[in-house]
Amino acid sequence: MTTDAPVLHIKGRVLTGPEDLTDELWVVGGRISHERPATARDVRTLSGWALPGLVDAHCHVGLGPHGAVDEATSEKQAVGDREHGTLLIRDAGSPADTRWIDDREDLPRIIRAGRHIARTRRYIRGFAHEIEPGDLAAYVTREARRGDGWVKLVGDWIDRAEGDLAPCWPRWAIEEGIAAAHREGARVTAHCFAENSLADLVEAGIDCVEHATGLTEDTIPLFAERGVAIVPTLVNIATFPALAAGGDERYPVWSAHMRRLHERRYDTVRAAHDAGVRIFAGTDAGGSLPHGLIADEVAELVRAGLPPVTALSAACWDARRWLGRPLLAEGDPADLVLYDADPRADVRVLAAPRHVVLRGNVTG
Repeated sequence: MTTDAPVLHIKGRVLTGPEDLTDELWVVGGRISHERPATARDVRTLSGWALPGLVDAHCHVGLGPHGAVDEATSEKQAVGDREHGTLLIRDAGSPADTRWIDDREDLPRIIRAGRHIARTRRYIRGFAHEIEPGDLAAYVTREARRGDGWVKLVGDWIDRAEGDLAPCWPRWAIEEGIAAAHREGARVTAHCFAENSLADLVEAGIDCVEHATGLTEDTIPLFAERGVAIVPTLVNIATFPALAAGGDERYPVWSAHMRRLHERRYDTVRAAHDAGVRIFAGTDAGGSLPHGLIADEVAELVRAGLPPVTALSAACWDARRWLGRPLLAEGDPADLVLYDADPRADVRVLAAPRHVVLRGNVTG
């Protein structure tokens, strides 16, 4: 290979997979090459432990505490993720149009799920389409066409009449909605905190569940058997005690339920992992949480009992394969992060990237 363009030389330890090591690779024209260019006008060398750009599988660019945010705020959110090594985002619902980010060479790639679809008055105001069950399939079709292969439902939320978490949709509506998404070639995920919405969603053919704090010994085997993934968002679940405290007076049953879900969160994730449920790392950034928390989420997965390499892969190699995005093969886009030490040995290394390379450009 001969080139007159600037070349980036990545040297040290390159983790093309959890157990796949090479000593170096090259970046030519923004793409990976495992062949040294015969000539190059300018070569810059970066050293360290390199791996594909991290994945935040549950993130909300364009979303703030009260709904959609402006482009300047969306840009800050995306930059915050990038600076912490997140170069691929599955945006799990946003009311903002962030397509303009696709034209920016300096911002992470985004896989969008369109806007949340919720039951009327059963979600955070300003976040979602709020509809009734008879309209679910039509709205799913719309958001499947608007997104990048995903649709996001709100599977449960507090029912004020009951004073506790409750399913948002009857079984027939879920079946129609998921079938509509699959006809459009899209996968479906759902926000679920509680126990009693999970079986219907899985049996209706859902592809993934967000949070999944309500998993039990009855539903975990069902998830494993049907191949339904979960994104536990443990950094978000850490907020449950504060949320519960705010509802003690008005919704004491809900508050107690939220505390129980929080208390058993690590046991739930560990049991799901032990049963073979696929687990991916997501932060739920946007809304009320800041961006750039992927290292914290991976550390939480380890705290829950996942082996460090498994937790790392949930935000890297395995997550990219699940989302159908490239790694570091010949000709792949050069999206990678370098660290001072092996993150497989200690995932805390993820909190301090040495260099971030996005589309072949060194951004940090």
